[in-house]
Amino acid sequence: MNHVVRAVRAEEWPQVRELRLAALRDPAAPVAFLEAYEDAAVKPDSYWRERAAGASGGSRARQFVAEDPHGVWAGSVTVLIEEAGHDDAFGGVIERRQAHLVGVFVRPEHRGSGVTDALFEAAVAWAWSLEGVERVRLYVHEDNPRAQAFYRRFGFVRSGGVAPVPGDPSAREYELVLERPQRSFPEAGG
Repeated sequence: MNHVVRAVRAEEWPQVRELRLAALRDPAAPVAFLEAYEDAAVKPDSYWRERAAGASGGSRARQFVAEDPHGVWAGSVTVLIEEAGHDDAFGGVIERRQAHLVGVFVRPEHRGSGVTDALFEAAVAWAWSLEGVERVRLYVHEDNPRAQAFYRRFGFVRSGGVAPVPGDPSAREYELVLERPQRSFPEAGG
């Protein structure tokens, strides 16, 4: 893979917008995202500026992109930090400080090239760099087997959590989690 994976910069809001709209036009979008293209396409520039700024620094959110040698963004993933005691997107209560991966997208021509692995490695490494983050989670639609297979291969496991899909209560989203690796300490000896 000859892509550079990095955090977005606030001034890159036009690229953030373009990539998100491309994701929402993807054939898998109905089972991959909770937002419709038509809704995102009419959001004002101020929304996209705010979104890029909020995901470019600080410790609450970070959006990572994979940029090819020509400057084209091949894909993206966003990490949101969730605090214990707050409500989550599906109406539950967050039990512990954790990272939540959202907005996973890789352009079709870059799939299978290692871009998704590189994005996830950067996103998870950033989550583990934050104090008190105990696990990383994500939700995946029951009808998205390709994404489910990648997440399992990366090490995510089903937690048993299931949420109805907003707007379609007959469909389900499965929660998958990746627990923080336990630190190993060298044996005392001498």
